[in-house]
Amino acid sequence: MARSRRQFGTIRKRASGRWQAWYWHQGTKHHAPSTFDTKADASAYLDGVHTDITRGGWIDPRAGKVLFAEYASGWLSSRPDLRPRSVMQYESLLRCHLIPAFGKTAIADVTPSDVRRWHAALSASKPGAARTSYRLLRAIFNTALQDERLLRNPCRVHGAGYDRVIERPIPTVAEVAALAEAMPQKLRPTVILAAWGGLRRGEILALRRKDIDPLGAKVRVDRSLSELNDGTLVFASPKTDAGTRTVHLPPFAMEEIERHLDSFVDADPNALLFTGRGGAPLRMKSLSTPFQKARAACGLNQVRLHDLRHFSLTLAATTGASTKELMRRGGHSTPAAALRYQHASEDRDKTIANAIGELVNAAVTPITAIKSRRA
Repeated sequence: MARSRRQFGTIRKRASGRWQAWYWHQGTKHHAPSTFDTKADASAYLDGVHTDITRGGWIDPRAGKVLFAEYASGWLSSRPDLRPRSVMQYESLLRCHLIPAFGKTAIADVTPSDVRRWHAALSASKPGAARTSYRLLRAIFNTALQDERLLRNPCRVHGAGYDRVIERPIPTVAEVAALAEAMPQKLRPTVILAAWGGLRRGEILALRRKDIDPLGAKVRVDRSLSELNDGTLVFASPKTDAGTRTVHLPPFAMEEIERHLDSFVDADPNALLFTGRGGAPLRMKSLSTPFQKARAACGLNQVRLHDLRHFSLTLAATTGASTKELMRRGGHSTPAAALRYQHASEDRDKTIANAIGELVNAAVTPITAIKSRRA
């Protein structure tokens, strides 16, 4: 069997007639992942490896041999920053959609075409799950890149991880007032806080007496309540630092909150604003059921509680609030999330048109007057 020594690596012709290549790096012998048809092909492979080493782009081929199921499990267990509900969601996505597709494949062997076929099949039956699963898959492979187990991320399906934003109905001020009025008195402030403060449901249910500042007409948001699939209630910090914020309320809204504090909330600073039986934290269903009844009574069956947050931030946008101001008020960490709520209403568009007209008139009138005098 002929063997050819080079400046870098070694090439040998096997008895089968195919060519084998290997090289030494960092004290370890590395074989090419397969044999080659010709000596030139083997030589080209070694030249490529040598170039990668020289440029600092070499990846130990053994590092990518770990099975996806094993690597994904380690990835999840090494993320103490994740909220309990996020861990629960990721475990479900891995179990239902990712492990069945890629679990027994080495991470280095997952190809862009593999990901594309999997995504296309899942999108056809469960488009929502396809988007969230793809985002998780991409995040896992991005970590593998950082761990120097891969040269490239195989997740390259354009637009696959983006949510398609469906335009939600925005209630009017009168409809919001009607919804609040239709709610049980002890839950009325949930509508107020969502519609006039832009708070999320979990943020509302986590509020304590000490989070309310009546004199400053403001609410401190620094935690959220979530309910896991097994019914466990968990208080946790917001997902991002931007979620921790102080939100000011209009005076009429704060007056409603003050009445609630006087009538339904214990004097203890840590007392929750909204509670269930025996003073326990209010469960999601204990809020969603009364809200569904209230919206039905108002003829607003299409409106969700989260739509009131949409209403709040859209209304803030119509006042001329900047993107940064909307991010701060809504607790968004990226401009893209805040821009989602910057949908100008027809009234606001008319206001803008009138303002443009006034600017034009202010500029044109003096010019017209000067021309008239010259004539």
